[in-house]
Parts: sequence; structure tokens; C-alpha cells
Amino acid sequence: MTNASTFLASTAIGLLPYGIFIDGINNVYAPSRLSNALLVWSQSRTTIRNVSVGSNRSMSVFVTINGDIYIDNGYTNGRVDKFASNMTSTAMTVNGTCYGLFVDLNKYLYCSMKDYHQVIKLLLNSSTTIPTVAAGIGSPGSTSTMLNSQQGIYVDSNINLYVADCGNDRIQLFQSGQLTAVTVLGNGSSNTDIILRCPTHVVLDNDGYLFVVDSYNHRIIGSSWNGSRCVVGCSGSGGVASTQLSFPQTMGFDSYGNIYVTDRNNSRIQKFTFIKTNCSKLYMCYYTTHIIALSVS
Repeated sequence: MTNASTFLASTAIGLLPYGIFIDGINNVYAPSRLSNALLVWSQSRTTIRNVSVGSNRSMSVFVTINGDIYIDNGYTNGRVDKFASNMTSTAMTVNGTCYGLFVDLNKYLYCSMKDYHQVIKLLLNSSTTIPTVAAGIGSPGSTSTMLNSQQGIYVDSNINLYVADCGNDRIQLFQSGQLTAVTVLGNGSSNTDIILRCPTHVVLDNDGYLFVVDSYNHRIIGSSWNGSRCVVGCSGSGGVASTQLSFPQTMGFDSYGNIYVTDRNNSRIQKFTFIKTNCSKLYMCYYTTHIIALSVS
């Protein structure tokens, strides 16, 4: 059974796509090198918005529940831009590319500075655009206070920060307000079944389960009540088939549980369909030909 399809090909998204975001009404946001713009598509693949960002090096995007758009413009212009009510403003001043953006429930904006081995944050609508440190000491390392070329980030409802620590092949959890992390998956964790190679993104689903873009293994790892396992791209190597990935970078869920992935080296965005069967207290969910068990609250 194959449940994967190309949502957007290179003719629409351009070469080497990186960031992606799915909003609450299933619109898909992705920066495009082809048009130097942030492009927005409906679930039916209709282009509904084209926002000029003045850069072809935007790596990340985040959209808040009220529709404010935050996009990385660090490489070209040293800032994170905010698009709201047809107006553009500087949300945060940065000294490089943000490989991950996130706005938490307390209205802090986070930026993952891969090249500086730090995650920074700023309270939105404050009197400054200069951020403070949320994680990392500014130099690469593998201790619990250090990061190494980290990329994607996620902040949960308890303001805990999850970091895809690419250079250390691990997922780090910084509990709210802490600068010392716990390794929850990958190198140094208690889970020895999963070996990560440069994870580039981390997401929690609505049930609090962890999903990781395991980039150099060309796959998506998902957690469940009984552990972690591969759920997408599980053939063991990268490829161009619809169920394969080649150095994926970022992922997102829509409201139906479908997974969208920026399949970077294939220059496309892939959609992996969620199929729910045998609904009960426990049911099996399928992404392509692989199975993950999830609990229902």
C-alpha cells in the first residue's frame, strides 16, 4: 500500500526547499528560492499568497494562530521579519540564518542559530529587537549545556524547548527556564534502538508524541506509547520514489494527521497520508507502508 504523493514539485517550490509550516486551516507555507518569496498554498495546491521577502536564503517560517507570519531573513538582512495586516516589520535582530523559528504560548519568538550553536529568544512587542539566549553557550560541544549545529526547534505548552541537535545526533529537551538539557532521543539517550544521523527538525503531535526528521538517514522517526520507530522513508537509504526521501529537512502536520516533508535533495514537498483503521482505544495509523501505534485520549 502506498500513501505518499508529491504535494509540490521543483517547478513550484524551486530547488533545495528547507522550511515548511502548516497553519490551522491547512494552508502550506514554504520559502522558495525560485521566487525569493514566501509562498502559500491551499491543501488543493492552489497558490493563495506570494509574499516577497527579498531573500532566496530564508530557511524557516512560523505562523501564529492569528495569522501573523514570521520568516527568517537573517542571512541577507540580519533579521526576522514579521508580516501582519499587510505590513512588514522587524521582529528580531539576528546575526545569521535562523534554521528554526517558533512562537510559544507566552509570545516569545525563538530562533535557532545553527552557525552560532545557540537558540535565542525575544518577547514579542517588547521595546527591543535584541534577543537573549535560550539554549547553548555559543560554541560547539556535546555536554548537556552545549549544542552543535542544531537546527529545528519546538516549544510545547509547558514552555519546554526541544532542539534537533544535528551535530550531536540527538534531540535535546531544555525544560522551561533551564539551560541544561536532557537527551530524549539519539546519542546519549536511554533509547538505544534509534540511531539518529543529523536530525534537522522536531515536532510534537496533538497527543504529545515526538516526531523527528532524521535527515542523514532519509527518514521520519515517530514515538508512541511503546517506543520510537521509523514511520516514513524506512527503506534504509535515500531515493526518488514517492515513499522515499533524500536529506529531508522540515516537517509539519495538517489537521487530519497527514505529514508534509520538505524533501530537500529531491527538491519537492512530499505528503504522507494518515489512514486511521479499527478505531478504538488503541488503533493503528499508517504512513506509506509503515505502522505506528498511537493512543486516543
